[in-house]
Formats: sequence, structure tokens, C-alpha cells
Amino acid sequence: MNLRLTDQKRLTPPQIVAIGFTVTIFIGALLLKLPISTTQSITFLDALFTATSATTVTGLVVVDTGTSFTMFGQIIIMILMKIGGLGLMSFALLIILILGKRIGLRERILVQESLNQTATGGIVRLVILLLAFSTMMELIATAILAMRWVPEYGWGFGLFTSLFHAVSAFNNAGFSLWGESLSNYVGDPVVNMIITMLFITGGIGFTVIYDLVHKRRFKTLSLHSKLMLVGTFTLNLIVMFLIFLLEFNNQDTLGSLSWSDKLWGSYFQAVTPRTAGFNTLDIASLEPSTLTLIIMLMFIGAGSASTGSGIKLTTILIIIVTVRAYLKGNRDAVVFGRRISESIVIRALSILVISLGFVAVSIFLLSYTEQSADYLSIIFEAFSAFGTVGLSMGLTGELSALGKIIVMILMIVGRVGPVTLAFALAKSTKDQFRYPKEDVFTG
Repeated sequence: MNLRLTDQKRLTPPQIVAIGFTVTIFIGALLLKLPISTTQSITFLDALFTATSATTVTGLVVVDTGTSFTMFGQIIIMILMKIGGLGLMSFALLIILILGKRIGLRERILVQESLNQTATGGIVRLVILLLAFSTMMELIATAILAMRWVPEYGWGFGLFTSLFHAVSAFNNAGFSLWGESLSNYVGDPVVNMIITMLFITGGIGFTVIYDLVHKRRFKTLSLHSKLMLVGTFTLNLIVMFLIFLLEFNNQDTLGSLSWSDKLWGSYFQAVTPRTAGFNTLDIASLEPSTLTLIIMLMFIGAGSASTGSGIKLTTILIIIVTVRAYLKGNRDAVVFGRRISESIVIRALSILVISLGFVAVSIFLLSYTEQSADYLSIIFEAFSAFGTVGLSMGLTGELSALGKIIVMILMIVGRVGPVTLAFALAKSTKDQFRYPKEDVFTG
């Protein structure tokens, strides 16, 4: 990356990250448009949509990944997922290291922005650990999945599909080589456990993983790590129970399955909306109440500095803790014996409001461009794109050209926007004076 922070308009780190993602997407689209990448001719818009979905680790598809792309094209998609999951700037930093160049302050700031960190200290060490850890997880998962899929599909496709799904799962991308995703393995313990372990680990966040490796004891973990671990476990357990109850008698989802398969299906569908994008149940056949629950989960998303997106679990937890403190009449928002600073609360509220506003505008635009579509499917598609989840009620393949562009913008903003917003708000300390205070009636 040769973009200078001292160029004409002084590109800021958030701007450079956004430009980097855009350039990567266009390069990916050009590669996917090559005849060697496809089994049939596809439009450049469809290639661009696929590259956007892969780079933003979303998983929404307008053409079938397994049948429309050759192995070369699927490898391009896999590379884009890897870059998008770990962060473009992280790979740029690794290239600088390989070339033996010095890592300057500018590069550290860019990676700090890309990973949503609050300080540049230890950035290089963190990136190296992340790449090593993610590669190790993907290779181990590939080996285990291969034991399940090689006997079924043969060595060639069995090994490749194991690697493809391992990379897709850890990076929370949701791309699958099967049009029905993992629906054929709804009750398969190996597939369920390995795939969910990958995207839960990737979605917890790299800083939490780093914290666990170095501290190991819960009491010594950072507040962020404690919130992510407790929040993830609690949310997944509650949602699994709710989906089990809501879909128990639905013959198109859990109703026709055995008890063990019902539990596996409920578990998988409970954890996948947190930006993973795979599904073992037919999304379009879910009850409206279940779809509403999934929409909320997609908006919440995964953890900061993770392979997932959304407004982040910690953002919503901070807001909940703050509301609880207000209702109790407490001056400070306190959790795990630690006070949440006012600036963090303001940042969380700002991310929530701006994100909701952006999704609302996108739903309005999609309701105009996709007038023949069901309104719930439009809402579901918008939240899925913003949260870079990849689940769909079937609307993605039927989107108009303008609708595809709107969804692509949603995916890019969902992946880059919240991080950029958090960075910008955290650094907003330019005001040198304060205006007089006056109360406003609310509620």
C-alpha cells in the first residue's frame, strides 16, 4: 500500500482501509470474470457481487458457487474470503515483513484501524499470531472434515471441499459448494461441531483469542474478553432454546426430524446468524417469529476485531448495561466490577443509531427496486447484507441490477463502516471549548 497519509487530501486510515477493500473487490471481480474461472458466462455485475460478498465475508450469492465457478474461480473466492476475514491491512503488513521492510507507524495505524484496535502497541505480534492461529485452525478442520467427506466424494473433491468450507467457516463467510448449503448434514455431529467451532472461534474476535492464550484464567481476562465469552455463550444458549420451541412443530424445518436432529438443527441455526451464513434448515420455511429473531441476531453480529461484522455483541451489551444502570438510578454503567467510560457508551449508541438508519434507508430503496418481493424477505436481505451474514430467504438470486448494487453497498459498509465509525468517534477530540448546557424533555 503506497497511499500516503500526507497526500493532497491527507487520506485517513479509515479512508485507506475502505479504498483497499474496494480495490481488492474490483481485482477479484476481474479474476472471477475470466473464462478460466467460470463454467458458464456470467455478467460483470454478478462477478462483482460475488467478489464483494467474498471480500466482505458475507456469503450472499447471485450464482451458484459450486456449479457456476471452476476450481480456479473457487480458489479465487477462497483467497478473497481469507483476505476479507483477517483484514486487508493485515496481509499488507505480512507482505512487508516477508520483504524484510521496516514496519513504520503509518502501517501500524492502518492495521490498528483494520482490526479495530485502540492502540498500535503489539500490532505486528497480534497479526502474526492471527495468521498462524487461523491457518492452524483451518488445516486441522480440513483434516477432520476430510475424514467425513473424502469417503463420500473421493480424494479430489473431498479434500478441496473440506478446505473450502473450513476457510469459509473460520472467516465467517458462509460460502458453500452446495446450493442448499449444509442442509444435507443437519444431524451430522462432525459437520455441525467442526463448522460451528470454526465460525464461533473466528467470530469471538482475535483480541479475545490473544487474551485467552496469554492469560487463560477468566478472572485475569480483559473486560472486553469477559463480555464476549459470557455474552456469546448466553446468547447462543437462549437462542437455541427459542428456535427449538418455535420450530418444533414446523414440518418444513424441525418438525419432521428426530429428536437428536432437532437439537442439532436448533443449535446450528442459533449460532449461524452471528455472521456465519451457513444453514442446515431451509431459511424461507422458518416461522416469521424465528426469522425476526434471526434478523436481530444478524444485526448484532460477532465480536470486534473478528472475521464477522454487525454492530458487534459488545456494542449491544454496553447499551444494555447502560440502560440497566439508568433504570436502577445508578450514575455509572458497571459490569464485572468495572465502570464503562462515557465515551464508550456514546460510541456504542452512535454505532447503533447510524447503523439502524443506514439499514432503514436501504430497506426503503430495496422495497422500491424489488416491488415484487415479499417485504419480510427484503428486510431479511438488508440485515443479512449489513451484518455480512449471507443468509437469505431466496431473494438474492432474484435481485434487480439496482438491487444488487444496493446490497453490495450494504455489504461493504457492514464490513468496513462500523469499524471506520468506531475509529472516527474514538479520535474525535478536536473540540477545545464546551457550549452552555440546557435540558431537553425526552420520553
